[in-house]
Amino acid sequence: MVNFECKSAYDMSDFRKIIAVLRSPGGCPWDIEQTHESIRRNLLEEAYEVCEAIDEGDADHLREELGDLLLQIIFHARIEEEKGSFNLDDIADTACKKLIYRHPHVFGDVTVSGSEDVVQNWDELKRSEKSQTTITKTMTDVAESLPALWRAEKIQKKAAKVGFDWPDVGGAMDKLREEVSELEQAADESDKAHIEEELGDILFAAVNVARFFEIDPETALHKSCEKFIRRFDYIESESKKSGRDLTDMTLDEMEVLYQAYKNQK
Repeated sequence: MVNFECKSAYDMSDFRKIIAVLRSPGGCPWDIEQTHESIRRNLLEEAYEVCEAIDEGDADHLREELGDLLLQIIFHARIEEEKGSFNLDDIADTACKKLIYRHPHVFGDVTVSGSEDVVQNWDELKRSEKSQTTITKTMTDVAESLPALWRAEKIQKKAAKVGFDWPDVGGAMDKLREEVSELEQAADESDKAHIEEELGDILFAAVNVARFFEIDPETALHKSCEKFIRRFDYIESESKKSGRDLTDMTLDEMEVLYQAYKNQK
């Protein structure tokens, strides 16, 4: 039994202490073994679960998921604290200094006319802070760990800021059609590497179209996934009503049901 006081309510200091206890001799064998790399995926998964709770509009669920995400942050900070590198207070110090530096219109004497000026100032200060002397550097600094659709969108926005962009969505649509045509050519060649390249170009071009319409490409794709699941559920339900299993149905038969559900909408 470790030396820890159980309470009816806990605060941030207790949260940090619990992680420290779990990582200490006599704590939890699993927690002691973990590294940044071993729990990297946990951090990503918890962040996505926070987003799901936001989408649900459920405050209780959001509180729970934010706690799970905070646990990951404190855990990573504890690993570094044990190394003597930095701790959670150092993280807060860095974050506070960054916020003050990037909000000179609040903590300094810079005047802004609205949120657009704020974003422009933020970007300029960020480039200066990170020594991003070229637009290419701002692109390479976009994290590769981001979902690819979001990464593509951020890269495109950086190019657009210096005028490397279509004048309207028509050009983006033409580019998308061009990339589809190139994929068809690659498919005819049966060259897998070329097919992969052209598929990537199609996705990149589709993100460009989404950007013009101010649509989040990740959200759009998630909605399409949910739509497909609903339609597939209809196919499966209707097949069961007729006493048949999907594996016994032909693709044409399933397509009839798929289109029947689609036409209901």
